[in-house]
Amino acid sequence: MAWVLNTMKKKLLGVLLSGVTLVAIQSAHAENLRGALTKAYTNNSALNSDRASVRIYDEDVAIAKSGYRPYINGFGSYSRGRSATTTRYTTAGSIGIQLSQKIFDGFVTKNSVAAAKTQAQAQREYLRNSEQNLLFSTVEAYADVYAARRIAAYRAENLAALEEQVRSDKAKLDVGDGTRTDLAQSEAQRSQAISQLSQAKADVKSKEATYRRIVGETAGVLEPPPASGGLPKTLDQGFFIAAAEHPAILSAKYAVDAASYNVKTKEGALLPSVDATASTSYTDIYNGYSGANSGQGRANSIGLTLNVPVYQGGSLSAQVRQSKEQLGQAEIQVDSIRDQVREQLISAWSQLEGSRSATYAYRDSVSAARIALEGRVQENIVGQATTLDVLNSRSALIDAEVGLVDAERDLIVAGYAVKVALGSMGAAALGLPVHIYDPKEHYNAVRNKVIGIYTPDGR
Repeated sequence: MAWVLNTMKKKLLGVLLSGVTLVAIQSAHAENLRGALTKAYTNNSALNSDRASVRIYDEDVAIAKSGYRPYINGFGSYSRGRSATTTRYTTAGSIGIQLSQKIFDGFVTKNSVAAAKTQAQAQREYLRNSEQNLLFSTVEAYADVYAARRIAAYRAENLAALEEQVRSDKAKLDVGDGTRTDLAQSEAQRSQAISQLSQAKADVKSKEATYRRIVGETAGVLEPPPASGGLPKTLDQGFFIAAAEHPAILSAKYAVDAASYNVKTKEGALLPSVDATASTSYTDIYNGYSGANSGQGRANSIGLTLNVPVYQGGSLSAQVRQSKEQLGQAEIQVDSIRDQVREQLISAWSQLEGSRSATYAYRDSVSAARIALEGRVQENIVGQATTLDVLNSRSALIDAEVGLVDAERDLIVAGYAVKVALGSMGAAALGLPVHIYDPKEHYNAVRNKVIGIYTPDGR
């Protein structure tokens, strides 16, 4: 038995030394969490789609402001015909231009502009919330890959140890120092370890696929993810911060303001409106009968048009009532989102505390299980412990190691989940080395744009 143990120690030492050498070579090229967050912020297609959505809403401001400006239209006509009793033709043509300017529209344009502005602000906060949710998903994906790889490594180490155990039991059986029961127990544990390793490898592939989707690149060698910092000392402080800074809450509040302006817009449609119009045109009629122009000249006009809504089948009244219900819904939504954020913070805070306690407990468990296994191995050598005792101790150790990996993963993720619930996990708050996307740049570029079909980026 002693020579088997020495052989096992030499092989495990060789594996450990080769692993250390490999880690030393790859450490210079290892990815860290900060780098993964930077790549996700730059490459993620879902986040880029949300940025495009904000730019779409920015154009609503320019569309609403068009109500302040005149509408200018050119027009022209041409006709040619003859009567049934002659072969001579009469031709007529005209060309002109018309201008229409709103003088008063029941404050519809004013409130439409205000609604568009607040809705654009709501979308910017929505984007900020999408950004921090993406970065949190990146943390989860990173921690999942790192944990899955560690578990797979533990499973592989456990299988290697059980392979040695099977060889040892076979050697003892050959010399008459062991039993078939011991060998059968070792082989059963080895088969289970093979299954667990296969499942662990499949889990690694699955987590790596998720990482690839979120980050935009395949996961290489990963450094241990760092714990989140900058958390409040108490849960009550967290509630105060989240209520004031969480982008989902702010977005919902801006949506209420936009809905309020929308009510005023619909009510304005019930008020009288005044439009000023001006036009000039030139007409030329050629009469084929006389061989001369029978009608030619310029016409100019200017005037005011008063429109007083009296009855439109009830559609305007229904639109006003509908907009008021939408406002009420938006106000309820604020309370709902506030409750959701509070729930998210409580859950994340509880997970953080629970994971911290579990991590401490599993560390003690791993240390105790390792000592117990070493003791069982020594007892087995002198015949005071059976092979089953050794296998059970080894199983307890691997379970404790896997449990510790899961607890450490949960501890990392829970810390960042608290930051998400606080609304403080944006790229700027994390200090990522990237060009921070500022949605106001596009907003400022288009809000007063009066002409041109090209976007600010030249499309």
